[in-house]
Amino acid sequence: MVDESSPYVCARRPVQSWSQVIESTLKSSPVNWLLVFVPFGIIAGYMNWSSTAIFWLNFFAIIPLASVLAYSTEELADTAGETLGGLLNATFGNAVELIVSIIALRDGQVRIVQASMLGSMLSNLLLVLGCCFIAGGLTRERQRFNLTAAQTMTSLMALSVAGLFIPAAFHSSLGLPEKPADPPMGTSGKHQDGNDLILSLSRGTAIIMLIVYCLFLLFQLKTHKKLFEAETTGDIHLTEEPSGPVEPQMTTWQSITVLVVSTVIISFCADYMVSSIDDIVERSGLSKTFIGLILIPIVGNAAEHVTAIVVAMKDKMDLAITVAVGSSIQIALFVTPFMVLVGWMINVPMSLYYSTFETAVAFVAVFITALVLNDGESNWLEGAMLFSTYVIIAISFFYYPDVKG
Repeated sequence: MVDESSPYVCARRPVQSWSQVIESTLKSSPVNWLLVFVPFGIIAGYMNWSSTAIFWLNFFAIIPLASVLAYSTEELADTAGETLGGLLNATFGNAVELIVSIIALRDGQVRIVQASMLGSMLSNLLLVLGCCFIAGGLTRERQRFNLTAAQTMTSLMALSVAGLFIPAAFHSSLGLPEKPADPPMGTSGKHQDGNDLILSLSRGTAIIMLIVYCLFLLFQLKTHKKLFEAETTGDIHLTEEPSGPVEPQMTTWQSITVLVVSTVIISFCADYMVSSIDDIVERSGLSKTFIGLILIPIVGNAAEHVTAIVVAMKDKMDLAITVAVGSSIQIALFVTPFMVLVGWMINVPMSLYYSTFETAVAFVAVFITALVLNDGESNWLEGAMLFSTYVIIAISFFYYPDVKG
């Protein structure tokens, strides 16, 4: 929830007419010019164009739709009160990832869902945070941030990696082979290779991780909110520094309308994009892991990536770190375990088991992020280290094949 006394919220004026609502929404983010791809993406899917056209048109269409969804959520949060608003921002901050993942899971694309979850964590921790340190550090010798809040968030990320490491270690100790890239559906929650124990462990772990996430929200929004009072739990859109009192630009019903409409359109675009993935893999030779881990995270995170870099250039590092690391926490402790439970409900064997290589990559990402955040200061070299780590990981997954059963 954005504190209205904070200097980080953008100036707003009351908006009554729908024309003004549309204008303010379109101007809310620099990526919104990509909305021109939305009608083309839907037409491509409806008219059954080539899989390449369907994938890329809807890929670029979802990026601005994610920004519009985040903007409407922020506006709704501003009128909902502090506690409920913070919960709305935290819940809907990764709505695009949820929508894409649910559609992919419905289609049995477990490999895509798992890779996109891991990819979102990696891109936020390494790519976005690295770019923030570089952008802010080029004109400054060092930048300072709230060390206590940063350490709290990195500790939570370490917990999330434990949630991935333990199922992988458990799987290895049982001497089981690598699971198929997309486990078969309709098996009463059991994998074809006997990994039903892994699935049960994952579901229990997912419930515990969701409880920890709720405890973090309580910590951040209630008991220790002073640690985060210069920060925000959701996505932010910056225009200019405020010159007076801030007011929501939309009424509650206008915010809900924009939220619902953007969600419906995203679901159509995501459905078309996900349905084209199998053909894209066959035609391009790219693995599902690479598509899910590198490409799809760009869709839901592009707007907040821009936001984090912009605020870092303005020397607002507490805010930049919250956008980057906070988004990773939402993915790791909320979206990923939630998808495990969704898979449980629709009888799709989604688990927290990742391969040894993927688990090692997640550990490295959290480890190097914790190292650069442990002194409460940042510089451009540390940003280059994080960015380089992400590039190395991206190259490795470009050559990393999907595991076949």
